[in-house]
Amino acid sequence: MALGIEDLAVGHWTDPVGLTGCTVVVPPPGNVAAASVRGGGPGTRETDLLQPQAHVEGVSAVLLTGGSAFGLAAAQGVVAWCEQRGLGYGRFGQPIPIVPAAVLFDLMVGDWGARPGPAEGEAACLAASTTDGPLGNVGAGMGATVGQTAGAEHMTKGGLGWAVVEAGPVTVGALAAVNAGGDVLAEDGTVLAGARVPGGSRTALRELLAAPAADGEVRAEPVPPGGSTTLGLVATNAVLTKGEVHRVAVQAHDGMARAILPVHTSFDGDTVFAVAVPRVPAAMDLVAFLAEEALAAAIRAGVRAAGPVAGIPAASDLGRGGGGG
Repeated sequence: MALGIEDLAVGHWTDPVGLTGCTVVVPPPGNVAAASVRGGGPGTRETDLLQPQAHVEGVSAVLLTGGSAFGLAAAQGVVAWCEQRGLGYGRFGQPIPIVPAAVLFDLMVGDWGARPGPAEGEAACLAASTTDGPLGNVGAGMGATVGQTAGAEHMTKGGLGWAVVEAGPVTVGALAAVNAGGDVLAEDGTVLAGARVPGGSRTALRELLAAPAADGEVRAEPVPPGGSTTLGLVATNAVLTKGEVHRVAVQAHDGMARAILPVHTSFDGDTVFAVAVPRVPAAMDLVAFLAEEALAAAIRAGVRAAGPVAGIPAASDLGRGGGGG
């Protein structure tokens, strides 16, 4: 069962040369979905439909993709794949696929011109499986890096991770494409991967924000050395309303904050999707707490499984705590 949820599928398309990719999650019909965007620099599609007040409750698929704004084109391939299989909003007879998507910035890592498009989005769908999949340099995590606040020469490789947590019959699985401006922290709070400078991303960001401009004044909006963004999805088998699923998405960001420091900056596009495949009754607060745990674990799993690319070392090369502070 992908992410611990029966009938939910996950698929990836990966470009190991251009260093980009995309990941699609296809839940079964009858799901309830929501999203929460906390980062100040998001690139998204159809997230307004996932707000609690919106009419549509479920999704046909969710896309996490590299390629920055260009990568949103991959969603069209996912839409076409869903339409061919009759997946979508059916109020008007013919299905209208509902495919929310979010992007991360990986253009500076590999080939700037390598971006997922419609064919690549469809390829991820064709590769989707209900069994547990790979981690690390795969899908949307292929070109991901962490510790970007200190500049490209000090980054560590990010990646794609997943994790599952349970409490009795209640299951929450999480998927994360980890491309953070900040450092990824281990369970004990030490730096697992991040900016390879003394003090890590915390020190680097302070210095960036306090750096004087040419006229001697502190810059109000300094230009970050690179784009970033961590994308997450949490899925549960709990029976929840759309408002409750939205609350789970909101609280899952706390799991992101447990594992990434700093997080939700103005140049991160941090976004979390939540999907309930209603099977078992559960308290919303329990599901939200499990979502925090699962997303934090998925983020750590992604950087632990990542391998080096293009001269960017991975956490496995540096040893635990080798990312900075």
